Amino acid sequence: MKQYISRVNNFLAISFVMLCPAGAFAQATAPRTFTNILEPNKLYDGERVVVTPPEEIQNYIKLVKEGAKNDPKWYEEYSKTAKPGVPLPFHKNLNLTTAQYQEYLDLWGKREFKVLEKVGVLLELRRGKWSFRLSGTGAMISLLRYDEKEDVFRSTNGVMKRIDDIDAGAETILGEWKGVEWRFEEETPLGKTKENLALGKAADGKFGFLVYRLQDVTANNTVLEDISRVIRFPLK
Repeated sequence: MKQYISRVNNFLAISFVMLCPAGAFAQATAPRTFTNILEPNKLYDGERVVVTPPEEIQNYIKLVKEGAKNDPKWYEEYSKTAKPGVPLPFHKNLNLTTAQYQEYLDLWGKREFKVLEKVGVLLELRRGKWSFRLSGTGAMISLLRYDEKEDVFRSTNGVMKRIDDIDAGAETILGEWKGVEWRFEEETPLGKTKENLALGKAADGKFGFLVYRLQDVTANNTVLEDISRVIRFPLK
């Protein structure tokens, strides 16, 4: 009987090894692109945030809008030269004096993060692909799958390819931070779709960021979708 049981156990053990794919017992290593910022399989207590400057800044924005009405074509062209998330450089056509412009910059420097909701953030391997699992309204990011071999994210829209790394200065909307970014962009006779995902961390190392943006605009400039999510999570 003992010999019979031993033969059965050996058979089961061999069968198990044959059924399991090679490397199934080895722990998968997360891409350094991610581990430079956060650890895999660790739940981070994140927050969905927006950045808000003091309410007084609206007085200066109102003046700029009034100036834009005087020369809309110039304002449109000038706005194209600005960096995203950074105040427009000073120009007399902005309808602000140099003193008013400096006051505007001072208020911009006092912007703060406002928490909209708590969001859990988890980097994990699912079906051979790395992804970010998020709770709450950040869950749409969970649909993205990272292909390490090609360094791309795959979404329902298409392939999000790696673009230039982020090196944002202190004057940008999120403050000074560095990161990596992927983008899907497509233009057809029906319209234009743009999808971005960025991962990075603040210069002081206290917080990490996951930033997602989806824009879908028709050929006649009707906005079908404009979704933005900024997720901040503590690293220290």
